[in-house]
Amino acid sequence: MLAIRMRTRHRRAVAFATAAALTALAAPALTATPATATTEPPVTAAATVTATATATATAANSDYDSTYYKNAIGKTGTALKSSLHTIISSQTKLSYSAVWDALKATDQDPNNSNNVILLYSGVSRGKSLNGGNTGNWNREHVWAKSHGDFGTSTGPGTDIHHLRPTDVQVNSIRGNKDFDNGGSAVANGGGSLTDSDSFEPRNAVKGDVARMILYMAVRYEGGDGWADLEPNNNVNNGSNPYMGRLSVLKAWNEQDPPDAFEQRRNQVIHDSYQHNRNPFIDHPEWVEAIW
Repeated sequence: MLAIRMRTRHRRAVAFATAAALTALAAPALTATPATATTEPPVTAAATVTATATATATAANSDYDSTYYKNAIGKTGTALKSSLHTIISSQTKLSYSAVWDALKATDQDPNNSNNVILLYSGVSRGKSLNGGNTGNWNREHVWAKSHGDFGTSTGPGTDIHHLRPTDVQVNSIRGNKDFDNGGSAVANGGGSLTDSDSFEPRNAVKGDVARMILYMAVRYEGGDGWADLEPNNNVNNGSNPYMGRLSVLKAWNEQDPPDAFEQRRNQVIHDSYQHNRNPFIDHPEWVEAIW
């Protein structure tokens, strides 16, 4: 039985790697329409950082198995989760105000260095249009900050592995809902759906959302003064430190493997900001190995 499991895990890992490679080769470049009311400055140092990270991300990921992830390789279940927690907990923490500039680099539109790509809608919007008004983008906590009551304090509330630019109104519609399939179309949501107790992002970022949620569950285990964040198979989790629905998140992780944008984002965070990584972007098969 052990040999069968190992062969199965190997086939799944190969499938993920193949799917990700095909996605990067076959997917067209992002073509979302830039916001019209932009008066952005020329390309900055942050743009240079992200361009460099794009070129090196794929090659670098494989190198991390013998360095960054060396104490996790070969493990499964709780042993793997524990090892990854130790590895990724070594990080530089940002203030909430510093998140604005970080997101302008991590989520930069690869076709327009003056813009960022909004997570749920896929729209390309000017970097300067950040704020709280209609037509602005703001800082979305993918793991809703009320699920564990961590707010925007330095720690899980400022961890840019799960903070993403989103349209202000779409962010408000998502609110603190858990993730699940189904619902009606979200206005200007790029194909996202919602109902009374859950939110379903557009297909192109379903895996991104899953991997962000599961990163948070590994990074924040309750030992550093914050709540022990865990995925479960429920919706309506409210203020409890849980996010669901785990079975759906696992399916999304398989359906939407990491693409070049997500991989570059992980690299920029590691190289220029927090200096830690989301292991499920580098090894999406570890989702199944743990959960």
